[in-house]
Amino acid sequence: MTARKSEKDGGKLHLKWVRSAICAPVKQKRVIKGLGFTRLNQIVERPDTAAIRGMVAKVPHLVEIVQ
Repeated sequence: MTARKSEKDGGKLHLKWVRSAICAPVKQKRVIKGLGFTRLNQIVERPDTAAIRGMVAKVPHLVEIVQ
């Protein structure tokens, strides 16, 4: 098995929702909701994993990484 980073060992990502998803496709709206955003300009903290980075890569025009 491959070793995984635990939340203690891995870093955190601070994500900010910067652009509205009103005209975005449904899949992109689901990614925003999956990241835990509920309102615009909200900053959430997520573990730095490949899954979270993949979600951010799907909506780079709506979300930015802070810090």
